Amino acid sequence: MNLKTIFYWVTTVAISLLMAFSAVTYFTNPEVVAGFQHLGFPDYFRVELGIAKILGAIVLIVPNIPSRIKEWAYAGFGITFISAAVAHSQSGDPIGMAIAPVVIFGILVSSYVLYQKTKV
Repeated sequence: MNLKTIFYWVTTVAISLLMAFSAVTYFTNPEVVAGFQHLGFPDYFRVELGIAKILGAIVLIVPNIPSRIKEWAYAGFGITFISAAVAHSQSGDPIGMAIAPVVIFGILVSSYVLYQKTKV
């Protein structure tokens, strides 16, 4: 296994674990429910996003998923992170709340670029 492949798996596992963990908190943490209300989102969006994050994490981590489906998962996560940064910055949240999704977006981009180079 070469260095590119190792970094691909490190970034991909990190993104998948982050998404799975955040999805679980969407269903179990009352503070997350309040956060979605603070941002002005309806409660069904939290549930919908939680399910999508679980599915996307599975798609990224399972090796034999077709490339086109993986690319949709990457795109969906990218839109989610950018949207989260915009929502937090526009709702008056501290700057760290808006920067965190941008940092995670950078990890996602690294995973995607390495995926394209290794085609695992």
